[in-house]
Amino acid sequence: MTRILIAEDEDRIASFVRKGLSANGFTSVVVGTAGDAVDYALTGDFDLMVLDIGLPDADGFTVLRRLREAGSALPILILTARDGVRDTVSGLEMGADDYMTKPFRFEELLARIRLRMRAERGVETTVLRAGGLALDLRTRRASTGTDTIDLTAREFALLELFLRNHGQVLSRQQILSHVWGYDYDPGSNVVDVFVRALRKKIGGERIETVRGMGYRLVN
Repeated sequence: MTRILIAEDEDRIASFVRKGLSANGFTSVVVGTAGDAVDYALTGDFDLMVLDIGLPDADGFTVLRRLREAGSALPILILTARDGVRDTVSGLEMGADDYMTKPFRFEELLARIRLRMRAERGVETTVLRAGGLALDLRTRRASTGTDTIDLTAREFALLELFLRNHGQVLSRQQILSHVWGYDYDPGSNVVDVFVRALRKKIGGERIETVRGMGYRLVN
């Protein structure tokens, strides 16, 4: 199982990323300081680090520099509120593998992590399948048998989440976190609205409502 190290001192964001990764089959560990980030990263137990720049004891650039000077090749994705070109360039020149700014959508973070993992492993999955349903990650279209289905960006992200967790119950909060991001109103009924829309396109019987728990893709 892929292990992700999250170096983030803001509890709300760290919890959001950790829960989202867990819902998508990743194991993660959260640390809140630069010192711990370096120590954990150098154990060799992780496949990728999500690194915040604004850590309390030293900035993320220091972590990045120390790891690269120590010979660590751990893939590092910088996640920060700083959006200046100079910071972006500095991070990449110092050895970061990718750079995202806050606020962010979890679906994009997840896509970037998966892309990095595929690059490391040399393996790429381009079509997700369950029963007679298929989702092409390149064309962003679904199909049921010979019928092709066009999806909006949200519908695509929702269906991808269901397919990657085929047979598992996903809570509304898990779906909100993955598809809409940590800053979306948890009291919204947007999940139910989009599930209904997706059912109309792929077949209502494919997504099961589990009372009091959430939704599950069943076939």
